[in-house]
Amino acid sequence: MALRPPPPRVWIWTAAALALVVVATLLWRGSSVAATDSTTAFAPEVPAQAPSGDLARVWSVGTDVPLPPGVVEGGRVVVPSADGVTALDPATGEEAWHYRRADAALCGLSASNGLVVAVFRGGDRCDEALALTAATGVRAWTRNLSLRGDATIAGTDQVVLASSDTGIVVIDPVGDNVRWRSAAEPGCTLVDTAVGSAGVALLQRCEGTAAVQVRLFDSFSGQARWTRDLAVADGTDVRLAGVDRLVGVVAGDALLVHRPDDGAQLQELVLPSATDGGAEGDPVLQVGVGDVALVWARGTVAALDRTSGAQLWQVPALGLPTASAVGKGEVGQAGVWVPESDGLVLRDPATGVETARVAVEDAPAPGGRAAVVGPVLVYALPDRVAGYR
Repeated sequence: MALRPPPPRVWIWTAAALALVVVATLLWRGSSVAATDSTTAFAPEVPAQAPSGDLARVWSVGTDVPLPPGVVEGGRVVVPSADGVTALDPATGEEAWHYRRADAALCGLSASNGLVVAVFRGGDRCDEALALTAATGVRAWTRNLSLRGDATIAGTDQVVLASSDTGIVVIDPVGDNVRWRSAAEPGCTLVDTAVGSAGVALLQRCEGTAAVQVRLFDSFSGQARWTRDLAVADGTDVRLAGVDRLVGVVAGDALLVHRPDDGAQLQELVLPSATDGGAEGDPVLQVGVGDVALVWARGTVAALDRTSGAQLWQVPALGLPTASAVGKGEVGQAGVWVPESDGLVLRDPATGVETARVAVEDAPAPGGRAAVVGPVLVYALPDRVAGYR
């Protein structure tokens, strides 16, 4: 029996189906899904013990993208790259998970509240943000943005700050919504921004005045709390040290300390000279721990009272302990782990009294930020992070 060809409608349906497959394949190949390479992991179990014995460097990773102030989140070490982010096991430095994009470049990221919030640039604008669970790499949310291509990203508890010289945008890292925006005032340019427990601060220079203006906003409502003019000499380098507990502004070789509630200047502290353990170009770093603001400058950590701004104590140090460096020693004393030239030292934040000490082989370079994950010291410089155990 001779086979009869199928009716024309079958050929039409077959051709249509093939066309749909071809179109879908082409669309998929050109989509961000096809350009995304990502993995996930099980949540880690962070050991309860504190650093002890002699610590030695067990891993080190460099990056061409500046590291955020906080690299430890969810028991992982978060390392950005030009095309995405990689999360490492703090004990071994081995990769736990990654998220990378072949069709976009990373504008910046922030790690807080158990999330890594990364902002990407597909063209000339930073236009896509997503949050990944820090412990596992599982995506929490994705949203579109419209930020300038040169926007920088920073963050703290419950706040992600995107900024450029024309304005700022504040994002809720947990709920993914844009809380508020603020443009630079007419005739003004933003020269620095910072976010911390005290709020969102910005420095701006305006036409027609030699003064530099510092402003502080509420992180959640966007309400302007106060504005202060700083009289500085022409050519003086002015930048924000931090907005944790106190608002610190670096003006040349001085740290101007302001009260967060009304902006009143509490102190003008002379920064250590370059001969005291640092260089003139070294950054001034600030973080809040307990009831004090810790400030690292040119080889020295100083603790400032959050109410008066008075200096409570200071010690020579390689870098700044972060809020993740709070812990207890072997005998249970609480404190903050300070990275010093001859070891990692647990100190009472209020008094500076030493309560425990751990030797560290191959001391890291100065100017980094220290975090502690169980028995591991994680030390992050702007372009490199290392683990000591």
